[in-house]
Amino acid sequence: MLGGAATHFALAASFFADVRAVGPVGDDFTDADIAILQTRGTSTDDVERVAGGETFFWSGEYGWDLNSRETLDTQLGVFESFEPKLSEASRDADTVFLANIQPDIQRQVREQCAGARFVAMDSMDLWINIARESLQQVISSVDCVILNDAELRQLTRKPNLVAAAREVLSWGPKAVVGKQGEYGAALFTKDGFFSLPAYPLEDVIDPTGAGDTFAGGLVGYVAAHPDQVVDHDLLVRAMAYGTALASFNVEEFGTERVTRLNPRELLVRVAELERITRFTDVPVELRG
Repeated sequence: MLGGAATHFALAASFFADVRAVGPVGDDFTDADIAILQTRGTSTDDVERVAGGETFFWSGEYGWDLNSRETLDTQLGVFESFEPKLSEASRDADTVFLANIQPDIQRQVREQCAGARFVAMDSMDLWINIARESLQQVISSVDCVILNDAELRQLTRKPNLVAAAREVLSWGPKAVVGKQGEYGAALFTKDGFFSLPAYPLEDVIDPTGAGDTFAGGLVGYVAAHPDQVVDHDLLVRAMAYGTALASFNVEEFGTERVTRLNPRELLVRVAELERITRFTDVPVELRG
């Protein structure tokens, strides 16, 4: 079924701003797939159709509680020889997300978007293992790194998330977001720390793409505020929208739920997140 970082990200980010997807697809990418990618006006002008090739493909198997997964097959397809050539409109983007792909490709895109106000990136354990130096170069050139907690520890060789995030901040980014699956996500900046649990769901159907949906909500929210400084407080609010969007993504398979999601549903869930994560302290006399 249709998936991929660009698709899940675009479906989420398009609630907030104009989105331009960049990447190659093969002959197996149908007109119906393009139509889903174009939901809420996403531009596919920079989606390159490669004749005679196949689109990037991944398959995997999740554990019984959906917290662990095993990759069964990965086929790079047309991504194997991809050299990003961005249109002028994409190069002029105010906000950029470098989805999970080979770090040298991420770097090429970053260099073509030199004027971007905010650049975020994702990656994975594969590139940490085989392209660490290139990955660190990309990390040093972006504003926000979004990785899961295990990847952050693996990347930095630090024993816990806090130490790992502080290490990555020392490399140059202004913010690090540690994704923690069903436990939510944690934000680290020079100005502070913020943690938000995942939205509580009894039934989770398919977690595939939840991380990219979360990133789409976070980065999309930043893009919706072009005149604001991207500071700790703005990123805190952005995380709430990313978290809410990710919770919709896992309710059905693939892109099914977020494709038909409407803004009212999203706003209601963000308000509910705010309600369940806030408390008022009533001081009590403590024994000494």
